[in-house]
Amino acid sequence: MTDETKTSVLDYPSTFVIEPWNVILLNDDWHTFDEVILQLVKAIRCSPQKASEIALEAHATGEAICYSGPKERCEHVASILEEIELGVRIERAV
Repeated sequence: MTDETKTSVLDYPSTFVIEPWNVILLNDDWHTFDEVILQLVKAIRCSPQKASEIALEAHATGEAICYSGPKERCEHVASILEEIELGVRIERAV
């Protein structure tokens, strides 16, 4: 009988890191604050107060990070914001 060492995948710990991505809301001149706030609440499931803060930042600075997370979730959030033709950009978080 031979003494073979069997190695399984579990013998080697690995680290699985999901790199965060950001959804950037872009300012525009044709959506009202109320429209943007309602769509943000729908897309990122935040309070109207938080959505208002994000909308105001985008208005004041031209853009605002409205969501950070895995790329697939960011793509979903962006698609909801784009339903009413809001301008968005997805980028890897720094």
